[in-house]
Amino acid sequence: MIDLHTLNDKVAIAPGVAMPRLGVGTYKAVVGGEVENEVAEALSIGYRGIDTAALYRNEDGVGRMVRASGIPRDELFIATKVWNSEQGYDLTLEAFDDSLGQLGMDHVELYLMHWPIPSKMRDAWRAMEAIQKSGRARAIGVCNFLPHHLEELLSLAEIPPAVDQVEFHPRLQQPELQAFCREHGIVQQAWAPVMRGGVFRIPELVEIAERHGKTAAQVSIRWILQLGVTAIPKSVHAERLRENADVYDFELTAEEMATIASLDTGERIGPHPDRHGMS
Repeated sequence: MIDLHTLNDKVAIAPGVAMPRLGVGTYKAVVGGEVENEVAEALSIGYRGIDTAALYRNEDGVGRMVRASGIPRDELFIATKVWNSEQGYDLTLEAFDDSLGQLGMDHVELYLMHWPIPSKMRDAWRAMEAIQKSGRARAIGVCNFLPHHLEELLSLAEIPPAVDQVEFHPRLQQPELQAFCREHGIVQQAWAPVMRGGVFRIPELVEIAERHGKTAAQVSIRWILQLGVTAIPKSVHAERLRENADVYDFELTAEEMATIASLDTGERIGPHPDRHGMS
């Protein structure tokens, strides 16, 4: 079982690079107040990992609030992503330059390929490897890759992916992917870890939560962390950000972990990686 202590807990993802086990996602948090408030509140609570993407169109807001926080840059972990239409060697290099410009930063800790596109994978990954070698991204990884995508990538990669960020929650546990990532030293990261609120409709989670004086969302996040998976729950509400971080004063029993393991139905909130519109 993973030894969990505080919001500052980290996991090594590459030589000299440690990622917070619990960070904050910014999907659909819009510039002009929403993403700025989320990032400012998250940093004040103690989060140090912020996840964004070119697709979200909020990198500039994230960057502004990081600078306004006054927190030393080397204490923060910033991740962003290249979108599907920008995958390709030159396009990926250009997209990364644009993301750094939007963020107002000279580097990020993690650069991710947003979705698997087999026809573009080789050239895009070559560009990402060049970016890591330049020091402008301290680590590189992928999102939404299933085992067969990872196998293809590993067959052509000089630098293996450090992270695979995927939809992961009690209804979608993907044990084969968990096993593959463990075997190959890839850190798995959960997006939609509380099913965008759907965990509150799962009676078993609610029952476990009541037993611990917690919420179903806190139980889901704690379960993910105890599995050794990392997570980036997103919320623009201050109380939810605080709630999501308050998962270090209780521990799920082996029986409770087994109960949650039994909840897997394969239910997806987002698109299937093999059927996603590759645009």
